[in-house]
Amino acid sequence: MKHYNDSCLAFVAQTFLSAVSPTFQSAERGKRKKPAMPDTVRPAGWEARETADKNVCATPTKQLPLMKTLLFTCGTVAMLLGGCAVGPDYNRPAPFGANAAPSAFTVAPDTNAGQWKLAQPSAHLPRGAWWELFGDPELNRLETLASTNNQQLAAALSNFQQARALVDVSSAGYFPQLSANPSFTRQRTSANQSSRSGVAGSSFTFNTFSVPLDAAWEIDLWGRVRRAVEGSRARMAAAQDDLESLRLTVQAEVAIDYFTLKSRDAQQRLFEETAVTYRRSLELTQNRRQSGIASDLDVSQAETQLRAAEAEIPAIDLQRASLRHALATLCGQPATTFELAETTNTIHAPSIPVSLPSELLERRPDVAAAERRMAAANADVGVANAAFYPSVTLNGLAGFQSISASTLFNWESRLWSVGPTLSLPLFTGGRNRAQLASARAAYEATVANYRQTVLSAFQDVEDQLAAQRLLSRQSEAENAALKSARRTLDISLNRYKGGVITYLEVATAQSIALSHEQTVVQLNATRLNASISLIKALGAGWDTIALGEQQYLLKKQ
Repeated sequence: MKHYNDSCLAFVAQTFLSAVSPTFQSAERGKRKKPAMPDTVRPAGWEARETADKNVCATPTKQLPLMKTLLFTCGTVAMLLGGCAVGPDYNRPAPFGANAAPSAFTVAPDTNAGQWKLAQPSAHLPRGAWWELFGDPELNRLETLASTNNQQLAAALSNFQQARALVDVSSAGYFPQLSANPSFTRQRTSANQSSRSGVAGSSFTFNTFSVPLDAAWEIDLWGRVRRAVEGSRARMAAAQDDLESLRLTVQAEVAIDYFTLKSRDAQQRLFEETAVTYRRSLELTQNRRQSGIASDLDVSQAETQLRAAEAEIPAIDLQRASLRHALATLCGQPATTFELAETTNTIHAPSIPVSLPSELLERRPDVAAAERRMAAANADVGVANAAFYPSVTLNGLAGFQSISASTLFNWESRLWSVGPTLSLPLFTGGRNRAQLASARAAYEATVANYRQTVLSAFQDVEDQLAAQRLLSRQSEAENAALKSARRTLDISLNRYKGGVITYLEVATAQSIALSHEQTVVQLNATRLNASISLIKALGAGWDTIALGEQQYLLKKQ
């Protein structure tokens, strides 16, 4: 690429200098000729200067072939160098650096993935209604509210729209820039001016009306504009991926908060039922105390258990209120008026299809955003490289100028000029080198961030796959322990009623059973949340056919 750029530079310099070796500045008679001045302000000697100006501008048409040659040469150079872009072309680095990409995940539970048709959408495409896998109508309603009313998503959408507008800003460099600068001035010449420019010892006052149209077009010889547009488009894609990543995060957070809230509801019902049971036990113990069978210690222990269970209910209510308020904020609703529908349906964790590791890189929006930022930083290196090369700008001016408003738009008042400008950075105090070094360092930073994002993505998947397997084992063991604790409690109550044991053993059995009841409720919520986290870690990129098949299997079960 460097040899090719040097050849391009030599060709442009030779062609351009051969075309512009005679200094070209052409203007029609209306530009050099001073507009007609009224007799009331015409100074002595004005006719002599007017005659001299006529002689100077007597042969503008002789230079028209030179102008055509110059325009043709610049146009030819622009077309020949249309594909000459300095800087490195983008090639995506290896996501794991020197390490080989894994061919499969370490821990993959048995799923019905063979019955699924796994889609491979791009990261910026919608994730799909993955929450419908859980079959909860209230969750579906909350996800719809969050997707339409969440203010974080609204801000991310505005950021994407801003990035899309910046692409248009960069693309404007492809086109000529036109501007109109009409002006009016009234001026007085000095009486002490040089005799060459007027009659010594005299001055005069006149008006100048000017309506020029300026045009400038920088020829993108070295791809500076193309690299800038390339970087803007990559940043726009990254902003779109950020939007999808945030949408997936918000949707997952809504589902996690919702299932956590249902878990707290189940805990509240558990403690309310436990308090009723403990109250009956207290009444039984008090009756036995009155009959002389039980002691005051038994009554005190039964009352302590009851009060401890009742004390847990307000703490759970506080957690439920906080979760409701969090859901209201996520859904873009005021927490004061936000309400949830009461649901008592039991929800089980669905089977999640696990794809290949390579598909994870295509599906995760945060990975895609990091990769696009890497491409944008690579384009910035090209922009910094282009600063070392000369820039060619075609300048043009056309319009009218007169000392009187009545003759401003007369044909004789017309003026024009056209010509190129060559700008070559000879000495910049090291600024260009520093900017290039900064761009390269920024690119290396994006490469490191991209690889870190990929590593974190694989860590998330492995963590959640391990959670799926281990939480399933824990749930089975905990349910068996709960069954045993309930049987122990029944035996203790029967032995206490028969006067064989004291209430201390009953209280111990009740505490153990309650603890296992709490653990089972919490485990159910943890497994649901782990399923949501796995969906999020995998990018949730499944098509509607797969979702329909999974819903059918759940209904069939």
